[in-house]
Amino acid sequence: MKYAPQPLLVSLALLQVSAAVLADTKPEELDATEVVASPIIEENHLDEFSEVSALVTEEQIRDQNALDLASVLKRTPGVQISRYNPVGAFGGDQGGAVSIRGQGTGRPGSEIKTYIDDIPMYMATWNHPLLDLLPVNGMQSITVYKGPQPHINGNNFGSINLQTKTAVEDGIHGSGRLSGGFFGTITEQADVQGKYGDFDFSLAQGYAKSDGHRENGFGELRNVMGKAGYQINPNWRSDVTFLYADNKAGDPGQYGVTPPIGEYDTTAGMVGASVSHEHGDWQGKFTIYHNGGDGDWLNQNTYFTGFADSRSNLLSQYSMDGFRWKEQFSPWQGGTILAGIDNEWLNGKVTNLGAQTNHQVYQFATPTFRLTSPYLALNHEFALNKDWVMIPSMGVRFYDHSHYQSKASPHAGLSFVSKDLTLYGNVSNGVNYPGIDAAANAGALSNVPLNMFSGGFLPNFSANGWQNLSPENVDHAEVGLKASPFKTTQIDLSFFIDNVKNRYVFDLTQGSYLNYGSYWMRGLEASVKQELIADWTLFAGLTLLNPSIPNLPYTPEQAVTAGINGPIGPLRFSFDLQYQSRTWALNRARNVAEVNNQRVEAFTVANTRLAYPIPELGKKGEVFVSVENLFDKRYVYRPGYQMPGIWGQIGIAASF
Repeated sequence: MKYAPQPLLVSLALLQVSAAVLADTKPEELDATEVVASPIIEENHLDEFSEVSALVTEEQIRDQNALDLASVLKRTPGVQISRYNPVGAFGGDQGGAVSIRGQGTGRPGSEIKTYIDDIPMYMATWNHPLLDLLPVNGMQSITVYKGPQPHINGNNFGSINLQTKTAVEDGIHGSGRLSGGFFGTITEQADVQGKYGDFDFSLAQGYAKSDGHRENGFGELRNVMGKAGYQINPNWRSDVTFLYADNKAGDPGQYGVTPPIGEYDTTAGMVGASVSHEHGDWQGKFTIYHNGGDGDWLNQNTYFTGFADSRSNLLSQYSMDGFRWKEQFSPWQGGTILAGIDNEWLNGKVTNLGAQTNHQVYQFATPTFRLTSPYLALNHEFALNKDWVMIPSMGVRFYDHSHYQSKASPHAGLSFVSKDLTLYGNVSNGVNYPGIDAAANAGALSNVPLNMFSGGFLPNFSANGWQNLSPENVDHAEVGLKASPFKTTQIDLSFFIDNVKNRYVFDLTQGSYLNYGSYWMRGLEASVKQELIADWTLFAGLTLLNPSIPNLPYTPEQAVTAGINGPIGPLRFSFDLQYQSRTWALNRARNVAEVNNQRVEAFTVANTRLAYPIPELGKKGEVFVSVENLFDKRYVYRPGYQMPGIWGQIGIAASF
């Protein structure tokens, strides 16, 4: 499935608009320059159902000079990534993965789902996120939901939602950013928001590319998105959103082992239309959407013998359609009811071709999967005394699948809230259905000619064996606190445990799928945000993970994220660092015969950014210098895939 928008033309148009408006703007009419933002994340958020999430805003994205989503997530406490290159997240094999508290380490398939404006956006054919499909420019915020939260979304053990910008001020406003640096890295971003009476719109465009620090370590990201809204009356509103992304990233290969060859190209489009309302404490939203695209793994090592090509192209396509309806209201004083229904249909196709001869090894179109999941949740506030409020909550999400058995995922929470201290706990059951990746794998393998598989004789793998699988489950429990012992201090502490069951795998020796094994994950997260003197702010976060199986990948026993922001005279200074202890690497493959036996050593990476505000260029106007891996440390996310040493960029930003 291919899409036709031209992001570079949109880029030029947005920049021309920006330049024209800036030329007519008088310096004395500009607002005061923005100075300080919270480092790393904006906050650890606790909602009215006692569930926890981490919120990152566009200010943190700016101060981290994040060129893509992987750059943001690697700094977020409790989140681990894998990547090969400075720009772009190679989507094949072990590249471009994300895990949250040890969930999401399996590929194909992942327990983590990604969303844009609450609309599912991931590579449905292989049932896992592709980070390059999710641009960070034009985003107002990024929320990481740590654990299953059935009242938010379903069919996952954790999720990430990107929220696009919406115009809130009358008139037209916008910003642009241009930077360049080491390895031929160039970044350009532009966005415009406008509001005229009841009509508002936003447009955003981004381009980032790098030649990479190693041969074939290139990356190129292109995207454009927009939103148009109309306030029908004081209570009702309609919106239309679109996104187009076109990306590519190279595989530099494992140093001294595999050659620097291979490329992963992704294209995707998304469109959604919604109607929302707000009548006092009753609000709701109905959204319909379509997204689809391609993930093409080019020039990969072939797994077949007697094949004319030594390399092949694995071409994957997907299509996803659905609707989401959510209502929230308060039928009695102190009580809240949240109810809704999510419904989606998805299908895909996989084609394997010889890279030189274009000879087709196999092609398989998956069946269409439908998943319908209504949900209901409620809470009530009990005033215990003048200082404390107790908020119990409970709910359930029900799943009806077109090919698998139905399931229910209940959840419950309890919070005790006072002015300076909140104590909370929650329990939930997460459900993760096998995606069309199971059918795609089975269909592809069943179409491979006998004796062609490189591991030897391939059994007659049944194209329908995936139908006997059961959904994966996780039982999640968490207790924690949020404390503000001083006005300038915020402390967050939580203990959690996850029990994962019914993980689905395929067994080539038996030619079948099965649900196999279980494991526990125990962990702790702690963070402190401290406002210092003279507008300086400090953040530090610690994550401890202890899985019951010894080789679970991307689950370091200790991980630390820290940052500090503040002014130095007229300059704005940002500094952050990430530390993770030695950990197992490589994704936890769904092939039962594969063994994960490689580790990456502990590392500490520091980054900094120094900006000089220029009020004449607008509220966001500045020139800046950003330095990655400030102390030139050697580190890898995958053995043999050395990440860059010290490197950086210089740039300029303007707004109107």
